[in-house]
Amino acid sequence: MTMDKTVSTAAEAVADIRSGSSLAVGGFGLCGNPMILIEALLELGSDDLSIVSNNCGVDDWGLGILLAHRRIRKMTSSYVGENKEFERQFLSGELEVELTPQGTLAEKLRAGGSGIAAFFTQTGVGTQVAEGGLPRRYDGSGGVAIASQPKTVQTFSVRGHDKPFVLEEAITTDFSLVHAKKGDRHGNLVFDKSARNFSPLAAMAGEICIAQVEELVEPGEIDPDAVHLPGVFVHRVLEVGTNIEKRIERRTVRQSEGA
Repeated sequence: MTMDKTVSTAAEAVADIRSGSSLAVGGFGLCGNPMILIEALLELGSDDLSIVSNNCGVDDWGLGILLAHRRIRKMTSSYVGENKEFERQFLSGELEVELTPQGTLAEKLRAGGSGIAAFFTQTGVGTQVAEGGLPRRYDGSGGVAIASQPKTVQTFSVRGHDKPFVLEEAITTDFSLVHAKKGDRHGNLVFDKSARNFSPLAAMAGEICIAQVEELVEPGEIDPDAVHLPGVFVHRVLEVGTNIEKRIERRTVRQSEGA
């Protein structure tokens, strides 16, 4: 693989994401969404996608634009409450949804990127997360077509006390899409504050990681101690510039004193 991982267009960056692919996508709400890559994927026309991301954007932004065009077959997410079309497709049986506790989802992505097949956690013990029965796809008539299966629960001694833990399998995907504030030609990335969120973990989980960066710099210009994601996890880098649209789900303001 060449050390210069830059690509010139978004279309080139996503060109091999075919129908039926699985993707891990960074972002939390609308913060840190790789919108240029998502829009290029929409234009490409690939469908039947299985996507892992904290949430699915809103109706007209983020991953929501893929959902609105019926490109997504399955979502693995922690939160789904900002998208009316998501609700409609799920309840009508058009969309499969695997709800996963947020910390567990993060660790499943990290484990996948680290070569760890599975791990035990106390999160979800005693609930349908462990016991099974969570609806994953409805039949369109109010019944459940696909439900989650029971997971392995095992007892471990923690500080002298026996506690149950549920086994969670790691997540790996065909591709991952992330947005970063800065990147170099070798793929080393720096994220901006809370926009880091799930992005490094999503990037690690993808067999091919595609990163859009606001600023492209030369190798060596990023202090090694400032690197949030090493270039070993990144395969393509697309510079998108700083003049890109960034949205907020719900803007909350108050009138200033004396106004």
